Amino acid sequence: MLELKYKLSAIEAGCDEAGRGCLAGPVVAAAVILPENFSNELLNDSKQLSEKQRNLLRPIIEQEAIAWAVAFVDNHEIDQINILNASILAMHKALDKLSVHPEHIIVDGNRFKKYEDIPHLCIVKGDGKYMSIAAASILAKTHRDEYMNKLHEQFPVYNWKKNKGYPTQEHRKGIKLSGTTAYHRMSFNLLNQQLEIQFEN
Repeated sequence: MLELKYKLSAIEAGCDEAGRGCLAGPVVAAAVILPENFSNELLNDSKQLSEKQRNLLRPIIEQEAIAWAVAFVDNHEIDQINILNASILAMHKALDKLSVHPEHIIVDGNRFKKYEDIPHLCIVKGDGKYMSIAAASILAKTHRDEYMNKLHEQFPVYNWKKNKGYPTQEHRKGIKLSGTTAYHRMSFNLLNQQLEIQFEN
């Protein structure tokens, strides 16, 4: 069973992102503040749940949270500032949108940049330890999946409905056959080709 929060006496926001390792589409982050009495046995790290379970939990989290927000950083900005900075920027944007100001922030992973003057704590595998991070993980993942499902209708060759932009063989085959779209991250190794270094004789 996950713990509700790290700092019991504070209004605490959990943050997580989805889509860092994708070849296409945005990175999406969520911030969630849960009430003191929140409890849900199904709630866990979104990667441990089925798509059906995540979609069941999303409206529960959105209805019962004290505050929640989701923010997108698109592939063009990812290419400009790199995926780590884009992930942190998305989390900051989600925190900006919260209707309740947090007093403490817990973040999944080990990298974050200070947000305003609010103390924060990075927790490796935090989405499997704290409910607010797990809830943020689910919102980030479901909102991003919904977006990629819509893009799939325009670009079915990459099968984003199934792979959500992640580097599957099918996705890379689609890139090889049809090229890239305006939604691909051009700074990523899209075809998984090793760099060839040519030496002059």
